[in-house]
Amino acid sequence: MKSQTQKLSVLEKIGYGSGDAAVNVVFSSMVLIISYFYIEVFGLKPTHMGILFLLVRLIDAVTDPLMGLITDKYTSKRWGRFRPYFLFLAVPFGISVFLTFTTPDFDYAGKLIYAYSTYIFMTLVFTSVTIPYISFISVLTNDSQDSLSANGYRLFLAKIAGLAVGSVVPVLSKTLGENDPARGYQLAMGIFAFLSILLFLFCFFTTKERIEHVIDRKPFVEQLKLLFKNSQWKILLYVCFVGTVGYVLRNSVALFYAKYYLGGDEKTGAAFLTTGVIAAILAMPASNFITRYFCKVKLFKWSQIAVGVLSVIMLLLVRPGNMLLAFPFYFVLSFIVDLQAPVFWSAIPEAVDYGHAETGKRVSGLAYGGISFAQKAGAGIAGFALGYLLDIFNYVPKAEVQSNLALWGLALLLTVIPGVFHALMGGMMFRYKITDKYYQGIKAKLNI
Repeated sequence: MKSQTQKLSVLEKIGYGSGDAAVNVVFSSMVLIISYFYIEVFGLKPTHMGILFLLVRLIDAVTDPLMGLITDKYTSKRWGRFRPYFLFLAVPFGISVFLTFTTPDFDYAGKLIYAYSTYIFMTLVFTSVTIPYISFISVLTNDSQDSLSANGYRLFLAKIAGLAVGSVVPVLSKTLGENDPARGYQLAMGIFAFLSILLFLFCFFTTKERIEHVIDRKPFVEQLKLLFKNSQWKILLYVCFVGTVGYVLRNSVALFYAKYYLGGDEKTGAAFLTTGVIAAILAMPASNFITRYFCKVKLFKWSQIAVGVLSVIMLLLVRPGNMLLAFPFYFVLSFIVDLQAPVFWSAIPEAVDYGHAETGKRVSGLAYGGISFAQKAGAGIAGFALGYLLDIFNYVPKAEVQSNLALWGLALLLTVIPGVFHALMGGMMFRYKITDKYYQGIKAKLNI
C-alpha cells in the first residue's frame, strides 16, 4: 500500500460528507419518522411493524457480509473499489425511498404486503450503497487526524440531513397533503429522495480513492475467524449494536412523545425533533475540539455513561405537558449522545489496521459489513421492541388522549430505557485501547 500521507481538501471532505447526507435521508427517516408514519399514517399495527423491522434484520445478516465480500472482490480501474456504487445506485436508492413512503389504497392485508415489500427493497438498496460508503474512508487518507476531520465533516452533513428530515417532513407533509397525511408524506419524502440522488452524485464526482490496500483473497469462513480474533473490532461491533438500540429507541419515540406526552401538534413534533438534531450537529465540532486536548476513548466512555445518568434525571423531573423542561433536557441528551460519533467512525479503520498488524492478514470489507449489520440489527431490535412495548403500555394509535400507562411508557422509551443501553455502551469502551498514541505504533508496524 502507499505509505505517503495525502491530505484531503475541504471540498473533498464536503464531498465525502455529502454521501452520508444522502444515506441519512433514509437512516434519519428510519430513526425519526418511519415508526410514526407506519403506525399513525400508513395504518400498521405496532406489533406488525415490529415484526417487519426484525425480519429485515435477518435479511441483513446475509446481505451485509455479502456486500462486504463483493467490495473486497471487485475493483474498477477507472473509478476504484467503492465509488462506482455511488454513481450506479443513486437513482434506485431514491426510488426505493419514494416507494416506501407511498401509501396504497389497499385493504389491510394488501397494505401489509406492500409495506413489507417496499421496506425490504429499500433496505437492500441501502445495504448495497452504504457498505461501500462506510468502507470508503479507508482509501481516502492514511492520516488518523485527517480521517477524524473527514468524519467530522461527514457526521456534520449527515446531521444536517437528519435536521432537514426531522424539521421539514412533518410540517411539509401537512402542507402538501392538506387533509391527506399519506399523500403529504409521499410528496415530502419524494423531495428528499430526489435530493439524496443529487448528493450521491456529488460525492462521486468530488472524491477520489488514494490508497490501494492489498486484499487477501481468503474464504468467507477464514475471514470471519480472523475478524473475531480482532478484540478491538469485536468491541466496536458490540458497542455499535448496543448503542444503536438506545439511539433508535429514543429518536423513534420522539414524535409520539411530543404529540401525546407533551400535548403538541405537528409543529411541536417537528420542533422537538429539530432540537435533538441541532444538538447532535453541534456535538460534531465539539467532539473534534475536545479530542484535540482530551483522550478520544475517555470522551467516548464517560459521555455515554453520563447519558444514562441524565436520562434518569429527565424521567424524574419532566412531567406531562412540561415543554419548558422537556426541550432543554432533550437537547442536552442528544448533544452528549453524539459526542462519541466522530470517535466511533474513525475507530473502525484503526481497528481493521490493528487486526492486520496482529495477524499479518487484512480483513476489510467484511469488517465494515459487520459493523453495518450491527448498526442495522440494533435499529431492527429497537423497532421491534418499540412496537411491542407500545402495545404492552396500551398505546392507542390516532387517539385523542393516551392512558397514564401509555404516557409513562412513552416517557420511559425516551429516557431510561435507551439510557441503559448508552451507559452499557460506555462501559464496554473501557476495554478499547487504540488511542492516538497506540495507533502510531500500529502505523509504524504496517508502514502506512
